[in-house]
Amino acid sequence: MEQSKEFILHNEIPVETVGKGVTRQILGYNNDIMLVKIAFEKGAIGDIHSHPHIQTSYIVKGKFEVTINNNRQNLEEGDGFFVPGNCLHGVLCLEEGIIIDTFTPVREDFLKH
Repeated sequence: MEQSKEFILHNEIPVETVGKGVTRQILGYNNDIMLVKIAFEKGAIGDIHSHPHIQTSYIVKGKFEVTINNNRQNLEEGDGFFVPGNCLHGVLCLEEGIIIDTFTPVREDFLKH
């Protein structure tokens, strides 16, 4: 696996559509950690899913209904959440927004696109 560059310029990173109203940019990674920017249109859904990676997320902009293990909480700019590995979670975007996700280890499935 290739290690990311030292400096990350957002306008040089490809934007990929990963769902209706949802785009993703991989900001940086190595074998141990990955930083990802996810942009959501109002009403867009990050489907309920799980993965073995530990995830912590920061809401940069917008409002989201976040579900973790059937617990729901409305979060907004400045809030965050933590998802243990293999835990069901997802989001509903209530107001156009951006979430920064950090994963450990790297999400190799994201790199196969």
